[in-house]
Amino acid sequence: MKKTFYNCLLLLTATLLGRLPASAQDHMYSQFFNSPVYLNPALNGQFKGDLRMNLIYRNQYTSVPGGLSYLSASIDYNVPQFGGGIGLLFTRSSEGYAYLNKNNIAGIYSYSVGSEDYVLSFGLQAGVTNRSVDFSKLAFGDQIDPRLGYIPGSETGADKPAFNNKFYFDAGAGINLTLKSFNIGGAAQHVNRPNESFTGAPAKLPIRATLHASFRYNLTQDDNLDDEDKSYIIPSVVFYKQAQAQSLNAGMQYKRRSISAGLWYRSSGQGGPGAVVISFIFDLFINKEGGEKVRFGVSHDVPAGGLNYSNTSGTTEGSIGYETTLPSRYGSDHKFLGASRCYDFY
Repeated sequence: MKKTFYNCLLLLTATLLGRLPASAQDHMYSQFFNSPVYLNPALNGQFKGDLRMNLIYRNQYTSVPGGLSYLSASIDYNVPQFGGGIGLLFTRSSEGYAYLNKNNIAGIYSYSVGSEDYVLSFGLQAGVTNRSVDFSKLAFGDQIDPRLGYIPGSETGADKPAFNNKFYFDAGAGINLTLKSFNIGGAAQHVNRPNESFTGAPAKLPIRATLHASFRYNLTQDDNLDDEDKSYIIPSVVFYKQAQAQSLNAGMQYKRRSISAGLWYRSSGQGGPGAVVISFIFDLFINKEGGEKVRFGVSHDVPAGGLNYSNTSGTTEGSIGYETTLPSRYGSDHKFLGASRCYDFY
C-alpha cells in the first residue's frame, strides 16, 4: 500500500513538473450539456427564461492521492431583443500535491440571427486568469530514498522557478447553428495564446478548439402531444483538441419529461485512458407558469483502458442549475418564435 501511495505521488509530481514549463491542457466536463457556457460562449443567453445560473463540479480519479478537482459557475442573462445575452463565467481547477491552482473569471457577450427555420449564434469571451503553485509541496528525486521512499523534511538541490503566481488576459469565441432537429457549434479558447510560465521563459497556452454536434429524434409518433410529453433520443458528439492532446466524446441521452439518462464513451487520444460515462438529469419545476426550473445532474466516469477502476474509483461530476423569468418581463417578445433552439438538445 505504501509503495502504491509513493508511486502515485511520484506520478503526480512528475506530471506537475512536466506541466510547469510546458503547455498545459484544459479540463473537460463529462456533463458538457450542463456547462453550456464553458463548452461554447455562443450558448450564453440561450435559454427559455430571463436569468440562468449553473454550477458544476468534477472530482477526477477520486481515490488517487493529490486530488484533481474542477469547478465552473456561470450566470447569464437573456436579452430577447438580439436573441443572445450577457454573462459571467468563473472556472477553478486544483491539481496535485503542490496545489497547482488556476482561477479564471470572464465576461461573455452573445447574439443571434435567424428565422423560424434556423438560429445562428455568436459569442465572445474575455477575462483574467490567475495561476499559482506551492513549490514547497513538491518532491524531487534527491528527496527520495530508493528503499524508504520520500523523506519528509529533506532538502533538495533543485532550482525553483522564479515565480509561483501568474496573471494573464485570456480570450475566446464561439459559434453555434440550430437547424430544425440538428445542432452544431464550435469554439476556440485562449485565442491570444497567453504566457503562463512560472520560470520567465515563454510557455504559451495552446488554443483549445471544441466542435460539438447533436441530433434530436422524436420517438413519439403523436405530434399532437405537448413537447414536454414527447420522448426523444439525442445522440451527440464533442471533439476537443489542444496542442497534441485531443478527446472525442460520443453517445446519446434519452429524454422524457423531466428526466434524461445518458450513456457516453470518451476517448483521450494518443493511447491515453478512455472512459464510459453514465449520466442522469432531473428537471424540477418550482413554478412552471413563472418559468422557474431547477436542474440536478450527476454522472460517473468508469475508466475503459489504461487505468484500473479499483485504483482510481473513477470520476464523479455533480451539477445544479436554476432558471427563472423575471416578473417585469412576463409576456415579452422573444426572437425566433417557433424555431428550434440549442437548449432543446440538452
